[in-house]
Amino acid sequence: MSSGETPPPAEDILERLRAAYAEREPTARERREIPAQPMPTQDPQARRSNFDEVATGYSEAQARIEAMRCLRCAKAPCVAGCPVRVDIPGFIGALAEGDDATAIRIIKQDNLLPAICGRVCPQESQCQERCTVGKALKDPEQAVSIGRLERYAADRERAQGIAVPSCAPSTGRKVAIVGSGPASLVVAADVQRAGHQAVILEAFHQPGGVLIYGIPEFRLPKDIVTAEIEALLAMGVEIRTDFVVGRTRKLHDLLAQDGFDAAFIGTGAGLPLFLDLPGEHLVGVYSANEYLTRVNLMKAWTREADTPLLSSRRVAVIGGGNVAMDAARTALRMGAESVSVIYRRTREQMPARVEELEHAEEEGIDFRFLQNVKRIIGDDQGRVQAVECLRYELGAPGSDGRRRPQAI
Repeated sequence: MSSGETPPPAEDILERLRAAYAEREPTARERREIPAQPMPTQDPQARRSNFDEVATGYSEAQARIEAMRCLRCAKAPCVAGCPVRVDIPGFIGALAEGDDATAIRIIKQDNLLPAICGRVCPQESQCQERCTVGKALKDPEQAVSIGRLERYAADRERAQGIAVPSCAPSTGRKVAIVGSGPASLVVAADVQRAGHQAVILEAFHQPGGVLIYGIPEFRLPKDIVTAEIEALLAMGVEIRTDFVVGRTRKLHDLLAQDGFDAAFIGTGAGLPLFLDLPGEHLVGVYSANEYLTRVNLMKAWTREADTPLLSSRRVAVIGGGNVAMDAARTALRMGAESVSVIYRRTREQMPARVEELEHAEEEGIDFRFLQNVKRIIGDDQGRVQAVECLRYELGAPGSDGRRRPQAI
């Protein structure tokens, strides 16, 4: 097929593959020739003004095709790249056979938050980075889309009703889990499955941590987080909100007086890191954490909540990671006419996920590479008016191997 031709629908490709391999398994070479399936997304111009999820998910045909690309490697390097060691060839093999129930069961042996992980985990630097298909094709973006397949399996289960995992008989022991972010939710699931009583103590009024207050709705819908948390509640996990450990109760008191046998502290890294720039005190300067919390947790994005948030015409975001992409794309959806991301290195060196960077570019975010803010300039009322930037060039590599930016 030439580069200008429209690829055939996934249903046609799947029908052709099933006919070709009805009586035998495809060879490794034949699997590598199966076309990688792109993730369907909202139209960029439409999604600029809504908070609906950008990636709409694989169709059944797309999922089956993508699963057939997996080589079922004996040594499974992808599993070694997975932080929780999910049996990736096992669940993908089940999807290729059309057995969604077995696929999600295999995933949940090691990961009880697949709908979340399938959306926000950086698979391209973990399991997919080690995928043999991507290495054979000399293109990491051609690796089997493990995260998208995990999301597909989880979404199929949620549509039919999430099964409650079984738990061991009660041991009579109780564990305090401080915070309710992703690490704490995983710990709570493991503790409860082992037969201990898990009690999550959350300072905010809503559990979920960064999944709720940090990651925007268009990247991780909150009803998905809620569904995963409800599955934990069904297992018997207890959640206490508005509970600030250290003030509501001290950690020592929980262990010495309140009957807890152990505690897990999962408070996260929520404090912002400022740059100590002149003008950081001006009205209109937000840390990304504060900005995203006001929009996500305090519902500013609904336009119906009384959440104080400045209406901004032009927005500058300093930094190039995933949080910077979230803040920039959120500002666009909140009505900004223009949003610029200022990053002191090049596009290739940005730590943000490639998919998030591409989505931001499609939506019209302006990227100012090899620049950094020197000072923030205010008007006579103490409000942000402009930023002054320095231009940079890349110098010699630093201790981390990355070329260090040097001001011009």
